[in-house]
Amino acid sequence: MSSPRDLIRAKALELGFDQVGIAGIDLREDEANLERWLAEQRHGGMDYMARHGRRRSRPDELVPGTLRVVSVRMATTAPDARAPAEVLADGRKGYIARYALGRDYHKVLRGRLATLAAHLEAEIGPFGYRAFVDSAPVMEKPLARNAGLGWIGKHTNLLHSKAGSWFFLGEILTDLPLPIDTPATNHCGTCRACIDVCPTAAIVAPYELDATRCISYLTIELRTAIPTEFRQALGNRIYGCDDCQLVCPWNKFARFAPEHADFPSALSGA
Repeated sequence: MSSPRDLIRAKALELGFDQVGIAGIDLREDEANLERWLAEQRHGGMDYMARHGRRRSRPDELVPGTLRVVSVRMATTAPDARAPAEVLADGRKGYIARYALGRDYHKVLRGRLATLAAHLEAEIGPFGYRAFVDSAPVMEKPLARNAGLGWIGKHTNLLHSKAGSWFFLGEILTDLPLPIDTPATNHCGTCRACIDVCPTAAIVAPYELDATRCISYLTIELRTAIPTEFRQALGNRIYGCDDCQLVCPWNKFARFAPEHADFPSALSGA
C-alpha cells in the first residue's frame, strides 16, 4: 500500500492541483516579522490580521493537534481576458486584478481539498484535519515556502521558478506525522522590478509591504475614502493591482488555468 504522502501527492495532481508539499509548523521567524509589521501599523484597517493573536503563526493553536500542513497551489487567471496593458491604457475600462476575473477560487480549492482529505481518510482510516482557503488566520505563504512550493519574493507574493506567481494557495492542517519537504530557496537576486514599478511605492523595501499604500488594499480592504495622495496613481484600477506581478521576470513561465469549467472568465472584456 502506498504511503500517506504518496497518496496525497497522487490524488492532489489528479484533482488538478499543480503542486503539493508538506510543511512543519515552526514559523517563529515569520511570527516575529508579522508582529513587527503589525506594530508598525502597516496592516492599516485590516484588524483581522491582529485579532487572532499568535494563532495565525502557530497552526497547532489554531487547530489543536496539528503536526503538519499540506500546502497546494493551483494556477489561475482569465485566459480570455484582455491583456492587462490594454485595459490599463483604456480610460473607458476599469482594471480588475486577474485573480478576480473567474469563478470564486475559495469554493474551487476548498471543495478539492475536502475531496483530497476524504480520499486519504478512505485509504488510511480516520485522522484529524481541517482545510482552509483564506478562511482562517493561516500564514499560507510561509507555509507554502516551507513546503517547497516557492519562495516569497520582494513584492511579498509567493514565486515559483516554473510558474511565476499567478496561482492560488490552499492548506490542510493535519495531525498526521507526515515527512516534510525541503523549503524553497530565494531566486529574486538583485532584481527590483516590482519595487520600482509600484504606483504608490507600497513596497517600502525588499520583502516589506506597507499595505496602507497598496492599491489592492485601497480598492478592496479599505472601508473609508481613498486618500487623495493616492488617487492619481490608481488610474483606472478599480479592484486590486497586478503591477508588481506583471513586471516580474519569473511570470514569463506562468501558465493559465487549463480548466475553463473551473475558472470561467466572468468579465472577458475586463
